[in-house]
Amino acid sequence: MAGPFDGHAAVVTGGAHGIGRAVACRLAGDGARVAIVDVDEAAGGELVAQLGGGHLALGADVADPGELAAAIDRAASAFGGLTILVNNAGSGSAKPLDRYTDDEFARLLAVNLTGVWHGIRAAVPHLRASGRGSVVNVAGTVASRPTRGEGPYAAAKAGVVALTRTAALEYAPEVRVNSVSPGYVATRMTQAVLDDEDRRSRIEGRIPLGRVGDAAEVAGAVAFLCSADAGFVTGHDLIVDGGSGLPSHQSDEILKALLARWDR
Repeated sequence: MAGPFDGHAAVVTGGAHGIGRAVACRLAGDGARVAIVDVDEAAGGELVAQLGGGHLALGADVADPGELAAAIDRAASAFGGLTILVNNAGSGSAKPLDRYTDDEFARLLAVNLTGVWHGIRAAVPHLRASGRGSVVNVAGTVASRPTRGEGPYAAAKAGVVALTRTAALEYAPEVRVNSVSPGYVATRMTQAVLDDEDRRSRIEGRIPLGRVGDAAEVAGAVAFLCSADAGFVTGHDLIVDGGSGLPSHQSDEILKALLARWDR
């Protein structure tokens, strides 16, 4: 049975772990040939071995434009073209804004924002040539709802949303460009917090759907944006947060307690 991405070729940056790994598995499972680009090339190779033939594992740091361009060009050459780019690679940190060094701030922007630009710039010629190109950039809810200690990361993700919209405008109609903004998702980056039952309970208590997300659910959103079902969607930021951005933190707890009386 044909998959929705049969005949497609994709590059997924940061594809060896977390959300990127889930995206790579989803696209491969739906028929695409996938190049996993990651600084952890060994982990990418292990995933490719699990996925089976026809896929690639390539080592590259997205902050290095030459490395990333070489990896994308190699994938396009091996696959005979490129139709999908998922800019997922990212890194984070947490400390007061004034405590970041210049190098730390610059590195966070280089990976989380400039790296997205590097990927788009390198992939666009291949995507345009395919006549059906799609880019999905992984942003985050911190782009619009900042969190303490993550100033550079939040600024970079806000930049990703803006960059997505500009690219969508410039590269239409041959290439669609969208972003996804995950909320709290269970990955190795959040494992230390989620392993604490009290902290996890407090986090989930503030999410309307009552739980943290799964990387596969974000991958489903990415797959939708890459698919023909989203053929008339470009420049959109799809929020995948279980509704956590909906409650007003000024009054929600009070009103929740008041309304609970009606359930008695």
